[in-house]
Amino acid sequence: MRYLANRNNDLFDDIFDNMFRAPVFGGESLMKTDVHEKDGKYILDVEMPGYKKEDVKISLFNGTMTISAEKHETNEEKDSKGRLLRQERYSGSCSRSFYVGDAIKETDVTATFGDGILKIEIPTAKKKEEEEKKFISIL
Repeated sequence: MRYLANRNNDLFDDIFDNMFRAPVFGGESLMKTDVHEKDGKYILDVEMPGYKKEDVKISLFNGTMTISAEKHETNEEKDSKGRLLRQERYSGSCSRSFYVGDAIKETDVTATFGDGILKIEIPTAKKKEEEEKKFISIL
């Protein structure tokens, strides 16, 4: 898979080359992401309706940023005598990963959450320049 083999791509290339993993649960409808570049940063707007800030985690490992969310919910309806009439439970999680570059550290990334939108700012990473071949003299 080119995603793992070529780690010199930047986030912008990865998005448009479809080099990200889809959400684990819920298919295409969860974690829809808009990516744009502004003032030397990539800005990701991730739709996360129904989730709270406490449900969301962002991790960074080996140049890959993973956004994950987990939710457990129980709804009970009781009659006037306290007898249970209906009880519904929901439990689910989703995650999505983006390659952001080996040079990005967790202190470089900022995130805010409000109105069901997770906003993440990541500085644009420079591609590694290929080293010029150097020769060693034989004495």
